[in-house]
Amino acid sequence: MKKKIPLLLASTLTASMLLGACSYQKDDAKAKGKEDATSSSNGKQILNLTELSEIPSMDASLASDSASSTALNNTMEGLYRTGKDQKRMPGVAEDFQKLDDGKKYIFKLRKDAKWSNGEPVTAKDFVYSWKRAVNPDTKATYSYIMFDIKNAEKIHKKELPADQLGVKAIDDYTLEVELDNPVPYFVDLTVYPVFYPLNENFVKAQGDKFGLEANTTLYNGPFVMSDWKHEQSFQFKKNPSYWDNKTVKIEEINFNIVKNTSTDVNLYETNSIDRAALTSEFVDKFRQSSEFHTRKEAGVAYLRFNQSNQYLSNKNLRKAISMSFDRDNIAKVILNNGAIGAYGFVGKDFVEGPNKKDFRAENGKLVETNPKEAKKLWETAKKELGTDKIELEFLNFDNEDAKKVGEFLKGEIEKNLPGLSIKIKQQPFAQKNKLEDSQQYDIAFGIWGPDFPDPISYLDMFVTNGSQNKTGYSNQKYDELILKAKTDTKDLQARWNNLLEVEKMLIKEDAVITPIFQKGSAYIVKDAVKDIIPINYGGRLTYKWASVEQK
Repeated sequence: MKKKIPLLLASTLTASMLLGACSYQKDDAKAKGKEDATSSSNGKQILNLTELSEIPSMDASLASDSASSTALNNTMEGLYRTGKDQKRMPGVAEDFQKLDDGKKYIFKLRKDAKWSNGEPVTAKDFVYSWKRAVNPDTKATYSYIMFDIKNAEKIHKKELPADQLGVKAIDDYTLEVELDNPVPYFVDLTVYPVFYPLNENFVKAQGDKFGLEANTTLYNGPFVMSDWKHEQSFQFKKNPSYWDNKTVKIEEINFNIVKNTSTDVNLYETNSIDRAALTSEFVDKFRQSSEFHTRKEAGVAYLRFNQSNQYLSNKNLRKAISMSFDRDNIAKVILNNGAIGAYGFVGKDFVEGPNKKDFRAENGKLVETNPKEAKKLWETAKKELGTDKIELEFLNFDNEDAKKVGEFLKGEIEKNLPGLSIKIKQQPFAQKNKLEDSQQYDIAFGIWGPDFPDPISYLDMFVTNGSQNKTGYSNQKYDELILKAKTDTKDLQARWNNLLEVEKMLIKEDAVITPIFQKGSAYIVKDAVKDIIPINYGGRLTYKWASVEQK
């Protein structure tokens, strides 16, 4: 599976960092009853929340950012959805059969799944949606995640017509999917918006307006969107047509777009909202409160080294930099939000193998903080490169938390590797992405989160010419092991062992990247509010199980 620009994941993982000017409208908030955020005193199940940014589109095929995917997760539903425990659970599908050694799936759909206009959700809705997503004319950013489906990649490259996609409706409630090769995590992929169904008649009737307004979108999830005031606010209401609406307790959720953490916290303290994300400077203020929470996430921050750089092509220099800074200090002191130091690329407590062992625990620490050894490697690198002084540019995100991390790394590297100077270049997300895509950087700060619960979701991005490689790294053995892990799934333990070896090759042997920290998040939520669930896949938060405890 070739990864393209992962805007959804990058947006999700840097959400707490991408904070700018405030756009909160106080009058609008009051009009929505913000005087009592949790509504626990009047018996209503209403939440008042904020979102970091405008939702670009409610078209499930086009979702490529945190705001869109989170909104879609709560208003739409695919074959499966992410549950409270971060594992997949049935959505529109009641069950599935795996046939032909894992190359074919038969999904049985529930007959009580309905669109918000009352029409049934059928297998044809999935067939239409998936064919639309892989059609290159749709320009679906996340179409790559469907490339395991038979002929999907060829259709996307315009080598085959869309009707050759390996998906068909056997009848209204039976969906057949064929894959090019067995993929052990395929069903897990179906929690993503790009796999959601779409009602063909409705989509075509809306034309270019589909997904751009509350009333030009059709819903089949726990909530429906209403009252969407672009760049200001939007609202969810409980969907009476949702098959599992008895589980949904919340009647209404009011969102205002607030891009500044200080404003968010102020709204929370004045009981205008029920939940607020915290950046590092606010953590200590709330740490002792019963309303304060932290969470370790699956995303991992790392440094990527441009191997086409005349200096960073030297492995000893890359290893020296990797050993020169304290990861735990960054996580615990600078970020202070539940993050932990990262010593591998695959996140801790993320996925277990066939032997029930956590990947991170089994593969251990692949990097260390060792200034003394770093100096030795630095001296060796200087001799090999024929120079005593080197200046490298560090490409960074343009937000406060990233700036703090960057300044710390610069200080540690320059202190422990005298003669090496780091020049920080902060760029907006989109521009930073362009510079990395064209390898116009020396060292870059990256954050990556998995698309699905399998180590390969971290590791396959560094294959030769991979769209997310961005380092110039090429290793034939690495490529072969990744390909084998994708296509040979008969011996799952052997596959697992290959992925353990791949991660060691990437970090310990070749020092292509060096991990910094595993992302965490800190937030405050009113004690009366229960079960707003953070999720790792297919969005950021889900409100299906949320409720307001009545006083």
